[in-house]
Amino acid sequence: MELQGWRIAGASAVGTSHAKTGVPCQDAFKCALIHSEREGEIALLIACDGAGTAKFSDVGADLACREFASNLELFLCDGHRIEALTAAKVREWLDNVVAALNARATADGEQLRDYACTLLAAILSPTHSAFVQVGDGAMVVRETHEEWCYVFWPQHGEYINTTCFITEPASLDKFEFALEARPIHEVAAFTDGIESLVLQYATNTVHSRWFNQMLPPVRALDQPGVDEALSQKLVTYLSSAAVCARTDDDKTLLLASRIKTL
Repeated sequence: MELQGWRIAGASAVGTSHAKTGVPCQDAFKCALIHSEREGEIALLIACDGAGTAKFSDVGADLACREFASNLELFLCDGHRIEALTAAKVREWLDNVVAALNARATADGEQLRDYACTLLAAILSPTHSAFVQVGDGAMVVRETHEEWCYVFWPQHGEYINTTCFITEPASLDKFEFALEARPIHEVAAFTDGIESLVLQYATNTVHSRWFNQMLPPVRALDQPGVDEALSQKLVTYLSSAAVCARTDDDKTLLLASRIKTL
């Protein structure tokens, strides 16, 4: 297997249920390559899904993405390596995200719960991989030549359409964190809007064929980094009739690969 620099595409698309009522897309994401003096290029994928019942969850999701990314960038600027990440440090970052959301709510004269959102983050160095999750949606990685597996199963409540949000203290007490002492060469992250397309709930498995069809254009990109043209094509795909026929929710999908075209 031949490796190259990280190629990334990412997109969010408003759900048909929101389009009909004029509600904006409540998903947000951030993809980036961050240069570390000690480790080289670090790939970062973050996806946040605003709570449908929260008035300003689109604002909350966007702010949560930016604040989490800022905490990682400061961590790397201070000379730390990804392998030094701990659950305690990540909890500190999540607390900082909540503090930023609370500050925005106070400035707006609103309540913290009005900015509720979930959060998924994948942080990938040349030697280590870190994953963080609060709420539903999921991240998946390719374990073998063909098969994909999930990092954490989506955090649903008693019912499939319920979850927990970063603005809830109880959620921060049960956030998921994993640090693996190995590189990951392909990863995808997505909000719950496409869970039913790519996860098999009956068997708690990943629909590997779907991801195997989505990754080749990412691998074939000419340059490392986030590709805007492919990302726009991803928006078109997520907004297509074929996808919207199966889900009316907002959708975010992030795809990243270091593998040259197989």
